[in-house]
Amino acid sequence: MLYAILCYHDEDTVGSWTKEQDAAVMKKLAVVQDKLTKQGRLGPVARLLPTTAATTLRKDDPPLVLDGPFAETKEQLLGFYLVDCKNLDEALDVARDLGAANPGGAYEIRPVGQFVPGSVQP
Repeated sequence: MLYAILCYHDEDTVGSWTKEQDAAVMKKLAVVQDKLTKQGRLGPVARLLPTTAATTLRKDDPPLVLDGPFAETKEQLLGFYLVDCKNLDEALDVARDLGAANPGGAYEIRPVGQFVPGSVQP
C-alpha cells in the first residue's frame, strides 16, 4: 500500500536555516531516501516552495483565486514522500527514520488510494 508521509514544520524556522544547516538536514534525509530507493519502495518526493509562493482557489460561486493559504497554523506543509509500505506500522517506521534526520516539525501519515496509475508507458 502507498502511504503519503506529509512533512510539516514551522516555515519561518526552516527558512531561517543557513545553507549549511539546510544541506546537513538534506544529507541526513538522503540516507533514508537512498535506503528506500534501494528497496524499491520510494515514490515521488517533493519539497514545496514557501507559502508566500502559494495560490488558493476558493470554491465559491464564482470561484475566487487568492494569493497564499490562509490557514492559521504554526506549522506548514513543506513537502511529502510517497512510500510503499506493508502496513501503517511500517509507514510509521519510515516516518520515524525521517524524523530522526529532520529536527522539529511533524509527519502526517496517510494511506493513498490510487485512482490513476502513476507510471508512464514508453
